[in-house]
Amino acid sequence: MASTDVVHQVGRFTFTAEQQQLRTAVRRFCAERLDEATIRRLMESQRRFDPAVWRRLGAELGVLGMSVPEADGGVGGSLVDQAVAVEEFGAALACGPLFGTVFLAIPALVACRADSARDELLTALVEGERSAAFAVVDSAGAFRPADVAVTATGSGDHASLTGTVDQVVDADAADVILVAARASGGVSLYAVDATAAGVQRTPLVTMDLTRPQAEVRFSDARAQLLAGPPEAERVITHALQVGAVLLAVEQVGAAQHLLDLSVEYAKSRLQFGRQIGSFQAIKHKLADMLVDLEHARSTAYHAVWALTDGSDDPALAASIAQAACSAAFSRIAADAIQVLGGIGFTWEHQAHLYFKRAATDAALLGSAEQHRSRIADLVLDTAVAHGGAVPVASGRG
Repeated sequence: MASTDVVHQVGRFTFTAEQQQLRTAVRRFCAERLDEATIRRLMESQRRFDPAVWRRLGAELGVLGMSVPEADGGVGGSLVDQAVAVEEFGAALACGPLFGTVFLAIPALVACRADSARDELLTALVEGERSAAFAVVDSAGAFRPADVAVTATGSGDHASLTGTVDQVVDADAADVILVAARASGGVSLYAVDATAAGVQRTPLVTMDLTRPQAEVRFSDARAQLLAGPPEAERVITHALQVGAVLLAVEQVGAAQHLLDLSVEYAKSRLQFGRQIGSFQAIKHKLADMLVDLEHARSTAYHAVWALTDGSDDPALAASIAQAACSAAFSRIAADAIQVLGGIGFTWEHQAHLYFKRAATDAALLGSAEQHRSRIADLVLDTAVAHGGAVPVASGRG
């Protein structure tokens, strides 16, 4: 079976030696600091992550802001570098505010105009000193200003927000919340201290305990303007596209781990005096899992490179990645439990943790079905605009 230790060829791209070293370093860190026993302990804790480990990821490894320019306090890497680290976090099922901070808030801040407030917050997030949540409602990973329900009054440092945002990932323990709010001039993006007066966070019961969510209610909460209209729409759209792509890469990492577990189990588990991996039904299932995984990996890294160098429409590439990776992770999670048999259904085995992550991720930033519909709309609009014929494609999933 394929292994992430081998240099991957994704289209015409190949990972560099430095990116392979980064992968090894993050994998080693996760094995030492985010092993299964630690994950189980953290997901039952009140905060759901270890702030000391989070700071080490930022200040020591520098993997929370890999794609942040050096001028903004980052290491000056690329989105590909960030994706390599995120894939390993996915494999480890890492507990921590990755979705809110790394996937969404940091990309949003990078896209904002530089000023003292933005720079200070970005530096704190990159170094792991603070964490963030992204309270912006999306429609299949796309931003629609009409959906914004939070309202803003005042301006600049004197703005205050009122309204409620449901199901905000990582909001339960975040230090700061980035919020889209509607004012007289249009929609703007604000930063709100999550512990300030006027901010009420209600933790929600979720299937995946490693990815907590909360309802956030603002009642005249003081806010700092990050991006005003019309810049806010561009900033939020960029953040959602990067978030969708990094989520896809994380799903690939988790799916790879499940495939590796399944292959090892098929090699060691004996039935009727034979390894179960020698049975045709198991061989076919593992082969299907590998095909799903490699297809997902190709779409995910295609989207990463597309956003990095502008080689493709970012909206289309992100939706293709999410449609493929979300569906693949869900199928592989279910198939892994089938290969593992009865043990895969038990609380003691880690497979059920990945199955719950797959189910949760499938609903974040748009489902596979929603992204397929969006892809169809984007492709059909292009075809009609150019007067071309629309090809009909078919295939698994």
